[in-house]
Amino acid sequence: MLDAIEKNLLKEVAELDGLPVGAYNIRANGQLESRSTTANIDIVTKTDKPGIDIYIKPFTKNESVHIPVILSKAGLKDLVYNDFHIGEGADVTIIAGCGIHGCGGGQSEHDGIHTFYLGKNAKLRYVEKHYGEGDAATKRVMNPTTIVHLEEGAQMLMETTQISGIDDTIRKTSGTMDAGASLVVKEKILTTGDQHAVTDFVVDLNGTGASANIVSRSVARDHSKQEFISRINGNCECAGHSECDAIIMDDACVLASPQLTANSVDASLIHEAAIGKIAGEQLTKLMTLGLTEQQAEEQIIRGFLE
Repeated sequence: MLDAIEKNLLKEVAELDGLPVGAYNIRANGQLESRSTTANIDIVTKTDKPGIDIYIKPFTKNESVHIPVILSKAGLKDLVYNDFHIGEGADVTIIAGCGIHGCGGGQSEHDGIHTFYLGKNAKLRYVEKHYGEGDAATKRVMNPTTIVHLEEGAQMLMETTQISGIDDTIRKTSGTMDAGASLVVKEKILTTGDQHAVTDFVVDLNGTGASANIVSRSVARDHSKQEFISRINGNCECAGHSECDAIIMDDACVLASPQLTANSVDASLIHEAAIGKIAGEQLTKLMTLGLTEQQAEEQIIRGFLE
């Protein structure tokens, strides 16, 4: 049974007040907490390493899978390998995420390696939220790795959020896309204190008509540091776009390193990057409405990261 702290973590990362409807796999402190499957979605424990295989039958529609991970024990390092096999023509949603409650000092860490295999014309919305809480003496670390393989005509929307409490993270995402496949990534990150976040995207557009659209929005406060690295390789007639839009505050540091490689005259690749402080006129406008400067800043940040 989950205690009050663990239930709160579950709510923060997966918006769950109880067990979800449909297929789910809840992992707590390195162990399986509970699991449910459906007629179209099977979840199997790996036998050679920690993690699960999720099998979604072809043409499965309007079903979801929840796979949250929560850590509440100090000093725990959790590593999982999760593989998702999504059949041809399926259209599903997967809700992931990890929450860490750190206390008692030391370091608590979760590393998740997620590999997605989308069949022909499959559609997936993948939502992943990272959240940390607890005392300042405990370091909370998350290193998510996402590997995506999209067959012809497959579409994947990936929404990732890290808004609170993660001290150190390296977020790696790589993908290969066949003809007509599409990958859209929407990332939101907030760092505070001395936190450090690295985002590393590598996308290979291999099939005619393949596309990738990567958008990262972030806010760096206090003494935190963020690094955004993106590499899009256009190997045929394709379209690639990456965008890094960051607000920097206090004594923070933001580094953006885009790289585009066109291996075909028909590859259309674009990168946009903008790093700057909150505009003074934005603050002034809100303060004339009765907000303090701090309240105005918070409202601007909240709206920027929505």
